[in-house]
Amino acid sequence: MSATAVHSLWTTAATAAEPIAKIDAPKIEYGQLSPVLIVLGAAIIGILVEAFVPRRSRYYAQLFVSVVALVAAFAAVVALAADGYGTTKAGITAMGAVAVDGPALFLQGTILLTSLVGLFTFAERRLDPEAHGNRVDSFAAQAAAVPGSESEQKAVKAGFTTTEVFPLLLFAVVGMLVFPAANDLLTLFVALEVFSLPLYLLCALARRKRLMSQEAAVKYFLLGAFASAFTLFGIALLYGYAGSMSYGTIAQVVDGTVQNVTPALADTMGNDALLLVGSALIVMGLLFKVGAVPFHMWTPDVYQGAPTPVTGFMAAATKVAAFGALLRVLYVVLPGLRWDWRPVMWGVAIITMLAGAIVAITQTDIKRLLAYSSIAHAGFILAGVIATTPEGISSVLFYLAAYSFVTIGAFAVVTLVRDAGGEATHLSKWAGLGRRSPLVAAVFAVFLLAFAGIPLTSGFSGKFAVFKAAAEGGAAPLVVIGVISSAIAAFFYIRVIVLMFFSEPRPEGPTVAVPSPLTMTAIAVGVAVTVVLGVAPQYFLDLAGQAGVFVR
Repeated sequence: MSATAVHSLWTTAATAAEPIAKIDAPKIEYGQLSPVLIVLGAAIIGILVEAFVPRRSRYYAQLFVSVVALVAAFAAVVALAADGYGTTKAGITAMGAVAVDGPALFLQGTILLTSLVGLFTFAERRLDPEAHGNRVDSFAAQAAAVPGSESEQKAVKAGFTTTEVFPLLLFAVVGMLVFPAANDLLTLFVALEVFSLPLYLLCALARRKRLMSQEAAVKYFLLGAFASAFTLFGIALLYGYAGSMSYGTIAQVVDGTVQNVTPALADTMGNDALLLVGSALIVMGLLFKVGAVPFHMWTPDVYQGAPTPVTGFMAAATKVAAFGALLRVLYVVLPGLRWDWRPVMWGVAIITMLAGAIVAITQTDIKRLLAYSSIAHAGFILAGVIATTPEGISSVLFYLAAYSFVTIGAFAVVTLVRDAGGEATHLSKWAGLGRRSPLVAAVFAVFLLAFAGIPLTSGFSGKFAVFKAAAEGGAAPLVVIGVISSAIAAFFYIRVIVLMFFSEPRPEGPTVAVPSPLTMTAIAVGVAVTVVLGVAPQYFLDLAGQAGVFVR
């Protein structure tokens, strides 16, 4: 076709069109988005603190801003829930981008509380011996310095600290708050990147074993970039299928209940390949964040190499956010595809439970052991996701809340056991810890028993709720495999307890550092939640039950 013909077509089309309407200003419900906005504002203030506050005062300023922000954001979540936004007033805000409903508020509250406890472990400055008269934390003196170089030694001598970790933590929390509440695919992707990028940086900032830490960050970044690319490609295919990014519209197109179908949409709606491949790619990206097999390869290396406070924060908060997003995608966008995704999820859950439990037996490093344990737990939680019932949703919410506090507490204990090279993470060094420091060993034993799912701990209540929902949802064989995996997993948890209490301590063994009240608080909260959710879980199960309805 000649250029003139194209031009005439274009001018005809332009004249035939109606006059261009005014672009309406977006309508944003700031009150309902307040938890996210508070943390975002504090993260920006944290950057300004780095720029304008003198170096010696930054640590206290950052800690103050971060604690106030997380507490205020949690108060905002509680206020929204009390006002009925989790139940009767649940709805879609920010022009369809974000859902404010029961699961979103429950998960946001859990993320904020675990982040606050994680923040205390970030701020710990009494575990390492003082360097040149300055207290030091778990993070590199100067992140940009080459490990072992002269500039790094100068930074340590001058008493520098990387206080940027606090705003990075807050930015990660912002992404995590939006991720399970996202109500369109674009918001989902932006939230994914907003919380992933700060985590890639935080993983590289260990003060000791810096090369291992940087290797962990590079692995996490490269594999995370792959997962993000898969997710983005899946989003593009789903958009091609449904002609919309909105969860509700895509669900209607999948069900065939969509109104006013245009000819273009009618053509793509018949193309199930776009739908199936797009959904698979998005779910794959979410399973990567959850750490499910076969997308778990990054977990052990990253958990081992990252600074331990970051590992604890990531293991807890990232799982909560990722499972929240996975639930919303499967239950809100793809309920019409249930018969397609359930068999796949069955397979993923089974190999995740078994692989996590079996491979953990061979581990000799405590952080790698906890990493494989977290993979097994991802499999247990997937059993609740597969239930496809309201009880399935509420049991997953309860399990995530219970699991996240146990995890942060366990990693906080790992930071206390130290030798000359920093943290003593090799299992052989933990021999006889019960005689050297009975209290620390007893606390760690409580966390291990909770991971194993022993009665009267939160782990038992969580597993019972998830397995019960799965059995009622018609996945009884999955529950049998889950119980077998739990038994295998219990072996290596109890092996560590036996090692701590029934082995002779080594003469050159590690010491247990006395932490500041910050880490003590983190561990105490972990123990308290573990015991309370184990002994009297009913109130919290009811709370998760009330919060278990997604707004469509």
